[in-house]
Amino acid sequence: MGREVRMVPADWQHPKYPADHHEDYKRGRYVPLHEGGGYAERAAEWDEEWAQWQAGLVRSYGGEEKWRAKTPDEMGVRYTEYAGERPSPDDYMPNWPAEQRTHFMMYEDTSEGTPKSPAFETPEELARWLADTGASSFGHSTATYEQWLPICKGGWAPSAVVSGGVMMSGVEFMGSTHD
Repeated sequence: MGREVRMVPADWQHPKYPADHHEDYKRGRYVPLHEGGGYAERAAEWDEEWAQWQAGLVRSYGGEEKWRAKTPDEMGVRYTEYAGERPSPDDYMPNWPAEQRTHFMMYEDTSEGTPKSPAFETPEELARWLADTGASSFGHSTATYEQWLPICKGGWAPSAVVSGGVMMSGVEFMGSTHD
Protein backbone atom coordinates (compact mmCIF):
# COMPACT_ATOMS: atom_id res chain seq x y z
CA MET A 1 0.00 0.00 0.00
CA GLY A 2 1.05 3.63 0.15
CA ARG A 3 -1.62 6.08 1.30
CA GLU A 4 -4.79 5.26 3.21
CA VAL A 5 -7.54 7.15 4.99
CA ARG A 6 -8.08 6.13 8.58
CA MET A 7 -11.15 7.20 10.50
CA VAL A 8 -10.21 8.69 13.85
CA PRO A 9 -11.85 10.65 16.70
CA ALA A 10 -11.86 14.44 16.25
CA ASP A 11 -9.26 14.89 19.00
CA TRP A 12 -6.90 12.05 17.96
CA GLN A 13 -3.24 12.91 18.41
CA HIS A 14 -1.02 10.26 16.86
CA PRO A 15 1.80 9.42 19.32
CA LYS A 16 5.38 10.56 18.75
CA TYR A 17 8.63 9.19 20.10
CA PRO A 18 9.73 11.11 23.22
CA ALA A 19 12.57 13.64 23.13
CA ASP A 20 14.73 11.27 25.18
CA HIS A 21 14.17 8.19 22.98
CA HIS A 22 17.30 6.00 22.80
CA GLU A 23 17.41 6.24 18.98
CA ASP A 24 18.23 9.87 18.14
CA TYR A 25 16.73 9.83 14.65
CA LYS A 26 13.29 8.80 15.99
CA ARG A 27 12.98 11.57 18.57
CA GLY A 28 9.87 13.66 17.91
CA ARG A 29 8.83 11.52 14.92
CA TYR A 30 5.54 9.68 14.70
CA VAL A 31 5.43 6.15 16.09
CA PRO A 32 4.35 3.83 13.24
CA LEU A 33 1.08 2.06 14.09
CA HIS A 34 -0.88 -0.63 12.27
CA GLU A 35 -4.61 -0.09 11.76
CA GLY A 36 -6.33 -0.73 15.10
CA GLY A 37 -8.75 -3.47 14.09
CA GLY A 38 -5.98 -5.89 13.13
CA TYR A 39 -4.43 -6.54 16.53
CA ALA A 40 -6.86 -9.15 17.90
CA GLU A 41 -6.82 -11.13 14.65
CA ARG A 42 -3.02 -11.06 14.31
CA ALA A 43 -2.47 -11.99 17.98
CA ALA A 44 -4.92 -14.92 17.67
CA GLU A 45 -3.11 -16.08 14.52
CA TRP A 46 0.25 -15.90 16.30
CA ASP A 47 -1.14 -17.83 19.29
CA GLU A 48 -2.56 -20.55 17.01
CA GLU A 49 0.75 -20.94 15.18
CA TRP A 50 2.62 -21.02 18.50
CA ALA A 51 0.42 -23.91 19.68
CA GLN A 52 1.07 -25.77 16.41
CA TRP A 53 4.82 -25.06 16.69
CA GLN A 54 4.86 -26.58 20.18
CA ALA A 55 3.10 -29.63 18.73
CA GLY A 56 5.91 -30.04 16.17
CA LEU A 57 4.05 -28.53 13.20
CA VAL A 58 4.62 -25.53 10.97
CA ARG A 59 2.33 -23.82 8.45
CA SER A 60 3.04 -24.67 4.81
CA TYR A 61 2.23 -21.90 2.33
CA GLY A 62 3.07 -23.66 -0.92
CA GLY A 63 -0.19 -23.76 -2.86
CA GLU A 64 -2.78 -25.02 -0.39
CA GLU A 65 -2.23 -23.78 3.15
CA LYS A 66 -1.84 -26.65 5.63
CA TRP A 67 0.14 -27.79 8.65
CA ARG A 68 3.16 -30.07 8.18
CA ALA A 69 5.84 -31.54 10.44
CA LYS A 70 8.83 -29.30 11.03
CA THR A 71 12.01 -30.17 9.18
CA PRO A 72 15.19 -30.93 11.18
CA ASP A 73 16.45 -27.41 10.35
CA GLU A 74 13.25 -25.88 11.74
CA MET A 75 13.44 -27.99 14.91
CA GLY A 76 16.36 -25.94 16.28
CA VAL A 77 14.79 -22.58 15.51
CA ARG A 78 13.00 -20.73 18.30
CA TYR A 79 9.47 -19.76 17.39
CA THR A 80 10.19 -16.04 17.60
CA GLU A 81 13.04 -16.46 15.10
CA TYR A 82 10.54 -18.11 12.76
CA ALA A 83 7.48 -15.88 13.29
CA GLY A 84 8.76 -12.80 15.09
CA GLU A 85 7.60 -11.51 18.45
CA ARG A 86 3.97 -11.82 19.48
CA PRO A 87 2.03 -8.76 18.29
CA SER A 88 1.72 -6.04 20.90
CA PRO A 89 -1.31 -3.76 21.23
CA ASP A 90 1.24 -0.92 21.50
CA ASP A 91 1.98 -1.40 17.77
CA TYR A 92 -1.65 -0.77 16.75
CA MET A 93 -3.91 2.24 16.70
CA PRO A 94 -6.74 2.15 19.22
CA ASN A 95 -9.78 0.24 17.98
CA TRP A 96 -12.35 2.96 18.67
CA PRO A 97 -16.08 2.27 18.43
CA ALA A 98 -17.55 3.31 15.05
CA GLU A 99 -19.44 6.28 16.53
CA GLN A 100 -16.14 7.81 17.70
CA ARG A 101 -14.54 7.56 14.23
CA THR A 102 -15.84 10.85 12.89
CA HIS A 103 -12.81 12.39 11.15
CA PHE A 104 -10.67 11.57 8.12
CA MET A 105 -6.89 11.39 8.40
CA MET A 106 -4.39 10.44 5.66
CA TYR A 107 -1.71 7.91 6.58
CA GLU A 108 1.29 6.49 4.79
CA ASP A 109 1.16 2.76 5.26
CA THR A 110 4.21 1.53 3.39
CA SER A 111 5.37 0.53 6.86
CA GLU A 112 2.90 0.26 9.73
CA GLY A 113 1.46 3.72 9.29
CA THR A 114 2.24 7.30 10.19
CA PRO A 115 0.01 10.34 9.61
CA LYS A 116 0.44 12.59 6.59
CA SER A 117 -2.26 15.04 7.70
CA PRO A 118 -4.27 16.33 10.62
CA ALA A 119 -7.81 15.00 11.10
CA PHE A 120 -10.63 16.61 9.07
CA GLU A 121 -14.41 16.42 9.26
CA THR A 122 -14.92 15.70 5.55
CA PRO A 123 -12.98 14.01 2.73
CA GLU A 124 -13.17 17.29 0.78
CA GLU A 125 -11.42 19.21 3.58
CA LEU A 126 -8.74 16.52 3.76
CA ALA A 127 -8.18 16.54 -0.03
CA ARG A 128 -7.98 20.36 -0.05
CA TRP A 129 -5.39 20.36 2.76
CA LEU A 130 -3.29 17.63 1.08
CA ALA A 131 -3.27 19.49 -2.26
CA ASP A 132 -2.71 22.95 -0.79
CA THR A 133 0.21 21.86 1.40
CA GLY A 134 1.88 19.77 -1.32
CA ALA A 135 1.65 16.65 0.83
CA SER A 136 3.65 13.72 -0.49
CA SER A 137 1.63 11.25 -2.53
CA PHE A 138 4.83 9.19 -3.04
CA GLY A 139 8.41 10.29 -2.40
CA HIS A 140 8.68 13.88 -3.67
CA SER A 141 5.51 13.59 -5.78
CA THR A 142 2.42 15.57 -4.89
CA ALA A 143 -1.12 15.44 -6.23
CA THR A 144 -3.95 17.80 -7.07
CA TYR A 145 -7.19 18.20 -5.14
CA GLU A 146 -8.98 16.27 -7.89
CA GLN A 147 -6.47 13.40 -7.59
CA TRP A 148 -6.57 13.31 -3.78
CA LEU A 149 -10.37 13.48 -3.49
CA PRO A 150 -11.23 9.92 -4.65
CA ILE A 151 -8.52 8.56 -2.35
CA CYS A 152 -9.89 10.60 0.56
CA LYS A 153 -13.36 9.23 -0.19
CA GLY A 154 -12.31 5.69 -1.07
CA GLY A 155 -9.72 4.84 1.49
CA TRP A 156 -6.34 4.00 -0.13
CA ALA A 157 -3.85 4.17 -3.01
CA PRO A 158 -0.74 2.10 -3.75
CA SER A 159 2.65 3.78 -3.36
CA ALA A 160 3.39 3.92 -7.05
CA VAL A 161 2.14 2.64 -10.39
CA VAL A 162 3.85 2.20 -13.75
CA SER A 163 1.41 3.10 -16.51
CA GLY A 164 2.45 3.34 -20.14
CA GLY A 165 6.07 3.06 -19.07
CA VAL A 166 5.78 6.05 -16.74
CA MET A 167 6.10 5.73 -12.97
CA MET A 168 3.70 7.87 -10.97
CA SER A 169 2.26 7.99 -7.48
CA GLY A 170 -0.68 5.71 -6.82
CA VAL A 171 -2.68 8.77 -5.77
CA GLU A 172 -2.01 10.43 -9.13
CA PHE A 173 -2.87 7.25 -11.05
CA MET A 174 -6.00 6.32 -9.12
CA GLY A 175 -7.16 9.92 -8.90
CA SER A 176 -6.93 10.28 -12.67
CA THR A 177 -8.98 7.10 -13.29
CA HIS A 178 -11.96 8.22 -11.14
CA ASP A 179 -13.75 10.91 -13.14
